[in-house]
Amino acid sequence: MFKQLREDITAIFERDPAAHSTWEVLTCYPGLHAIYLHKLSGWLWGLRLRWLGRLVSHFGRWLTGIEIHPGATIGRRVFIDHGMGVVIGETAEVGDDCTIYQGVTLGGTSLYRGEKRHPTLGKGVVIGAGAKVLGGFTVGDAARVGSNAVVVKEVPAGATVVGVPGRIVEASAAQPAAAKRFAAYAVVQNQDDPYAKAIQEMVAHTHELEESVAALSSKLAALEKELAEHEAQATPAENLRAVK
Repeated sequence: MFKQLREDITAIFERDPAAHSTWEVLTCYPGLHAIYLHKLSGWLWGLRLRWLGRLVSHFGRWLTGIEIHPGATIGRRVFIDHGMGVVIGETAEVGDDCTIYQGVTLGGTSLYRGEKRHPTLGKGVVIGAGAKVLGGFTVGDAARVGSNAVVVKEVPAGATVVGVPGRIVEASAAQPAAAKRFAAYAVVQNQDDPYAKAIQEMVAHTHELEESVAALSSKLAALEKELAEHEAQATPAENLRAVK
């Protein structure tokens, strides 16, 4: 247990530059407290002491603001940063080295007991603040879910998902998870959203069309003006021949 506690503290130092000392992490990080209270509630749940397990979980929620169902599976070196408002459902599975920020929900969309109702997070997944991952699907290893995204279908390994509903803006499954740099709040620098890029290209194309139409309208107006001037200068006989 002490070995795992050292791992968890080291993981916090690696992912949170605001951590200054081991004592500070032990006493002031609710995410760490929630993880170890969950270990106790999960142990009781495994002994079929369901009410007692839920009671410990409820106490953990009151103490930390983080709600983890005793039936959920939490891996090693999981870091819940800030944590207020995090909800992790009964059949959720969180892999090793995952990072979860405040306001995240790992929720279920099914009402049937015995089903896999909540998501499974692979190793090294980062879930940004306020994101909702809803359903019994898998979020692949080293994937990132942007802040306030709503994810309702499977996410490939190494992909980055943003928006409502969530859409993939970066797919890099070929890159090893160990080589990927940690992205706080799942924010990737210099990342382009293909949807936004396509909209920008459409706007630029529309602007070019408007300029072309304006140029044609200007030329047509000039031709009409020249024709009117020519008709005004022509003699009545010439105008009669032109009509014939």
